[in-house]
Amino acid sequence: MENKNTDKVKGLIIGFFIGIFTTTIGSYLFVTLIMQSDFLEGISIIKSQGDLGKIITLGAVLNIITFFVLLKLNKEIIARGVIFATILLTVFTLFV
Repeated sequence: MENKNTDKVKGLIIGFFIGIFTTTIGSYLFVTLIMQSDFLEGISIIKSQGDLGKIITLGAVLNIITFFVLLKLNKEIIARGVIFATILLTVFTLFV
C-alpha cells in the first residue's frame, strides 16, 4: 500500500518537473525564434515591458502536447503532475 502511494508521489513530482521544463523550453523557443534575440536579453526586455507572464503562458502551451502524449502512453499520474505545474504557473503569472 505504501509503495503504491510512493509511486504516485514520484509520478506527480516527475510530471511537475516535466511541466516546468516544457514551459521553459517553450518560452526559450518563443524568445529565440519569434523575437530573434538572446534568451536572457529577451527575458530582460520582456520583464521591463511587464509582459513576462505572457511569455510564460505562451511557453506553457507545450504542456498541452506533453499532457496528451503522457495520456496516450498511459502515464496518468505523470500527466496529473504536468497539469499541477500548469496550474501553479497560471497562479504565478497572475503575480508577475
